[in-house]
Amino acid sequence: MNETALVTGASGGIGEDLARLIAAGGRNVVLLARSADKLQALAGELAAAHHIEATVLAADLADASAPAQIVRTLDERGITIDILVNNAGFGTSGSFAREDPGEQLNMLQVNVGALTALTRAFLPGMIARKHGRILNVASTAAFQPGPFMAVYYASKAYVLSLSEALAEETAGSGVTVTCLCPGPTSTGFQSRAHVDKSRLFNLTRVARSADVAQAGYDGMLAGRRLVVPGLMNKITAQSIRISPRASVLKIVRFLNTER
Repeated sequence: MNETALVTGASGGIGEDLARLIAAGGRNVVLLARSADKLQALAGELAAAHHIEATVLAADLADASAPAQIVRTLDERGITIDILVNNAGFGTSGSFAREDPGEQLNMLQVNVGALTALTRAFLPGMIARKHGRILNVASTAAFQPGPFMAVYYASKAYVLSLSEALAEETAGSGVTVTCLCPGPTSTGFQSRAHVDKSRLFNLTRVARSADVAQAGYDGMLAGRRLVVPGLMNKITAQSIRISPRASVLKIVRFLNTER
């Protein structure tokens, strides 16, 4: 059976790299992002290189009605989703009390609302077919609160918690749920979130998007529940769980501000 994967946020960064890996594995892809032009170019390239079907869906996941429309469109086209990659997401930075409240709510809709809606839409079919994979892209931000990126960190904590719970719920069903938690990665994220000059992106090792995508892809195929790429990220994620909460908050506050 030729599988089909829906990849959100596929126009660049980790999402694009995941789409490339999935297509190279001989699977059809549905590429979703806001930028239709970028998606069309990528779809043409992947279809020609790997002889797969590449479908483009342009949608803004900040719109709460987008997930339902995506599901309707796929149903109308007769496309069944075997692999769901919830990669779309963005961050903002600054004092919670001073950030644009509209942007905060848009972030929650993309990072949490759309991810939840798409997972809920496609998971029942996967369970019924006893076959499917879900890859949710979170962050090492999921392991602790994040002063000056409070909403972003909280949104990724939700993604990790949901993913781990669903992985347990679906155990033995033929469906796997994997959560990818990368550390700082070279994508358009830091520019969008205005954290280019933060200590986090200047004092720590920044991973390559392709390497993060490869780790997530391999982990998904292996059915792993949690993937944290990079030895230092793994150590940090574990140490946070046993470190004094007050100390963790001070460290994260330091990293999320500029030098």
